[in-house]
Amino acid sequence: MSAQILLIGGNSGIGAALAELLQQRGFTVLMAHRSAGQPLNITDEQPDFPVVEGPLHGLVYLPGSINLKPFASLKPADFRSDFEINLVGAVKTLQHYQKALHDAESASVVLFSTVAVGTGMGFHASVAAAKGAVEGLTRSLAAEWAPRVRVNAVAPSLTDTPMATRLLRSDAQREASAKRHPLARIGQPADVAAAAAFLLSDESAWMTGQVLHVDGGMGALRNAN
Repeated sequence: MSAQILLIGGNSGIGAALAELLQQRGFTVLMAHRSAGQPLNITDEQPDFPVVEGPLHGLVYLPGSINLKPFASLKPADFRSDFEINLVGAVKTLQHYQKALHDAESASVVLFSTVAVGTGMGFHASVAAAKGAVEGLTRSLAAEWAPRVRVNAVAPSLTDTPMATRLLRSDAQREASAKRHPLARIGQPADVAAAAAFLLSDESAWMTGQVLHVDGGMGALRNAN
């Protein structure tokens, strides 16, 4: 039996690209869905997580949010909502599958942060706060679950996914977004999926507690263009 990888929230965008890539590499990819075939609603009090038979070799938590508002316009409910989706959902998922992950001889967890955690950006207060908590969870669990389960995160910049549609509706928006990155383009789902696949593979077997920045250079470089 090939290694089993569970994707939570992998129906489109980065998740769909990752599922295709993992299947091409021979992994058994499991997807979390409601019984009606709709994506799992992670904000349910008790999400209907799918049953996993046997050990779980990898888990990727993909749900996220892009809630960009001036700080004065953000309500406490906005922060609670972003924390529920980004952090609490990940906690529920990892607690539910903890035994299955530890039943594997070696397992890997991949969570998702954002470039906005390490690079201050206006209008990102709520999502950056939530994703900053995800980075803290990544490091804490990496320490607690070592050596059997590795825990890492990917921190992308703006990526051309359905969730980012409203930020990339026009050619002008796309051009402006591309120019903000030293590599002069917007991220594609395949760019981020490749990083997640690397963290799930044995090629990253000596990495845990890390945040891998896949952001077109935005997080580390000053754009000279």
